[in-house]
Amino acid sequence: PSPDPAQRKREQRGWYLYDWANQVFITSVVTVLIGPYLSGLACAAAGAPDTAVCTGGPYYVYPLGIKLHANALYPAVTTTAILLQILLLPVVGAMADRSRHKKRWLFWLAFTGSVAVSLLYLAGDRWLLAAALFLVANVVYGASLAVFNSFLPEIATPDERDRVSSTGWALAYLGGATMLAAHLALVLMADDLGLGQADAVRIAFASAGVWWAGFTVLALKPLRNRYTDLALSGRRPTPKLTVVQFAQTIKGMRRYPQTLLFLLAFIFFNDGIQAAVRYAAPFATQDLRIGQEVMMGTILMIQFVAFGGALAVGRLARVIGPKNAVLSTLGVWCVLVTLGYLLPAGEPVLFMALGVGIALVLGGSQALARALFSQLIPAGREAEYFAVYQISDRGSTFLGSFAVTIAVTLTGGYRVAIFSLVAFFILGGFLLWRTDFRKGIRDVGNEEPERV
Repeated sequence: PSPDPAQRKREQRGWYLYDWANQVFITSVVTVLIGPYLSGLACAAAGAPDTAVCTGGPYYVYPLGIKLHANALYPAVTTTAILLQILLLPVVGAMADRSRHKKRWLFWLAFTGSVAVSLLYLAGDRWLLAAALFLVANVVYGASLAVFNSFLPEIATPDERDRVSSTGWALAYLGGATMLAAHLALVLMADDLGLGQADAVRIAFASAGVWWAGFTVLALKPLRNRYTDLALSGRRPTPKLTVVQFAQTIKGMRRYPQTLLFLLAFIFFNDGIQAAVRYAAPFATQDLRIGQEVMMGTILMIQFVAFGGALAVGRLARVIGPKNAVLSTLGVWCVLVTLGYLLPAGEPVLFMALGVGIALVLGGSQALARALFSQLIPAGREAEYFAVYQISDRGSTFLGSFAVTIAVTLTGGYRVAIFSLVAFFILGGFLLWRTDFRKGIRDVGNEEPERV
């Protein structure tokens, strides 16, 4: 990081803006709009009489000749995107570390994703084109985060990273909430504006892409490229070379057992967080009988409350240390999923109260995990290691989904499935508690912060 505090603050403000820019893809596109939209297109193509609901029935589509029920298109595309990220992120991270133009890498990844999202406006009723565009956007979104996160050790001192990461995460929720509010208003008022529901959703996609691209340009201006030893080696960052380098990095990580232990802890507790968020909607609608309007309102409320929650947990970390702060949030998560199991059906106020609790710890635990991991990375390998971190984030979703699938199959509902996530928080918390961060920071040759 620059020794000049003013320069660091300028770069940090730019870095925050990319968190603000990209969150609209997750909040509006992934969480709310794309699932029903893709399912509706697929149901129509399969000949379902009601494109909004085509459960059961012989309603199939055939992407690349593969037989899928129309409702399975969205999860199939999401699963494919995760697998592609697992394959591509190591190459992207290694090539970014070898490049002298990491800002350019971030720009083109973000630009590609934003264009793919915006082009959904032109997809019309072509379900396969829409699925392909969403696949591209999803893959490059994950790749952009690996490069983006690698800037954190370059713009913040060890003692600043908890604050910087938490502030970025908080602004991400605020940016996502701002656009989600606009998109929900557009969709709900579509008839009054003379638009069809599908037209309103497509306009929302286009605006999400413009938002992502526009704020990315502003974010990149204050950031600076740093030249690592790898970048100065003179060897071109070809895919073959970077694959070899990444394999050496993975092999070399055995020298850093605390880094590996933290990654293992992150896989488990992040898996619990992601599964709780991902399956909250079907749990609410099917087990708790919560209406769609309440569900959408709760999602929007969570974004705004999570803004304050991320900042509050960041402040807590400055008092008790980031490790203890994350452990505290995991304890709260255990309480929340237990309360979810006990929540009576048909009580929207209690459901929204549970949403407030989730929002308070949602961003803080993830933001501090990002900051903690940045302390355990050898200098010059930031993008590579954050590619591994992103793979852990993407790949861990399988474990939680598998556990939920088994629980739903055995019980017929999501109540026990949500409660079963306690195991992920307890195991992840135990592994995090066992991680010796000061030793891990010394092992990779980094400066120790005052609190860990």
